[in-house]
Amino acid sequence: MQLINSATERMPNQVGVVVKLGLLITLIGLLPGCSGGDMSDLQQYVRAEKAKPPGRLIPVPEFKSYEIFHYTAEDLRDPFKPFDTLEEIVVTSGSGIRPDEHRHRETLEGFPLDTLRFVGHLEMGGEDWAIITSPDSMVHRVKAGNYVGTNFGKIVDVMEDRLIIDELVSDGRGGWIEREAALSLID
Repeated sequence: MQLINSATERMPNQVGVVVKLGLLITLIGLLPGCSGGDMSDLQQYVRAEKAKPPGRLIPVPEFKSYEIFHYTAEDLRDPFKPFDTLEEIVVTSGSGIRPDEHRHRETLEGFPLDTLRFVGHLEMGGEDWAIITSPDSMVHRVKAGNYVGTNFGKIVDVMEDRLIIDELVSDGRGGWIEREAALSLID
């Protein structure tokens, strides 16, 4: 038993020696390929390149000098500061313009104004009516006084080619600004 154990213990050492010896022989066999050799073609190429006349350098481009800009609008209002005077404020926060939150909302107030299409004009009983289609493909008949759009837009005037709408838009400071919008007739 002791003989078998000593043989198996020596075997890994012998395998390592055989592998190392094989690598050494391979490297020695490859060394002649790296030495000497005919390098005349490389030397000839280097001589030819050295014999060529030197190339011309491209001159550095001339840059224009920096011109200083003098800001001359010191007397104008700073666009990054809020409005200070009442003349600049269209509507103040404390003004009486506010949307009526208690009124019954109409169907077309559920759609943004840019999604509504003015497709026709009617005149019935001395009143002008507009035909509007909503994004859900429903057809609606409206007149001056009806509300449309999500910005509390009230139809002020119905004309043959467009609707004039007054919208109430938040001014960002708790107040409301009234602005005019329009829907043009779609051909």
